[in-house]
Amino acid sequence: MSQSTQMSNTSQLDEMSNLELAQALMERLSISPQDWHRLKSNRNARASEQLAAAMVFLLKNQPEEVIPRLEQAVGWLDKSISAPPCPTHGKG
Repeated sequence: MSQSTQMSNTSQLDEMSNLELAQALMERLSISPQDWHRLKSNRNARASEQLAAAMVFLLKNQPEEVIPRLEQAVGWLDKSISAPPCPTHGKG
């Protein structure tokens, strides 16, 4: 990446609020429905998704929403939780 490109990216980031940055990260890390089967048991992906959501709620001053997401992230990392079965399987 060229120095001018880096400066342009930094300038764009400087224009965004912390909440906007956190929301962009949450959007980037969210598991899309089409990727759910592939990533549903990926502990790093699931923990990252929860941590990004927790950051958004923290910046919105909603601590009651932060704590459950932090607990979920820890659960993914310490292997105390696992992915639920697909809600569409077994129905017909």
